[in-house]
Amino acid sequence: MQVSIKYFASLRELIGESSTQINIDETSSVDDLWKKIKVEKNIEFENVMATVNMQYVKANHQLHEGDEVAFFPPVTGG
Repeated sequence: MQVSIKYFASLRELIGESSTQINIDETSSVDDLWKKIKVEKNIEFENVMATVNMQYVKANHQLHEGDEVAFFPPVTGG
């Protein structure tokens, strides 16, 4: 199945693109998707936040055909 991915802030700079489409297994979670991206892009970035269809989700959230997944580095304030 295919999902859309958006990257924000330092992740966008690290990965070198702001968005893409990717094919994943039908049983994939957000965490599975992030692991796949890390391998394909050869990056080491462990702490990410994610939204699916503009709703914050946990890493074990099950993905569905056509979902829009956005990854963000953790946000801190001060």
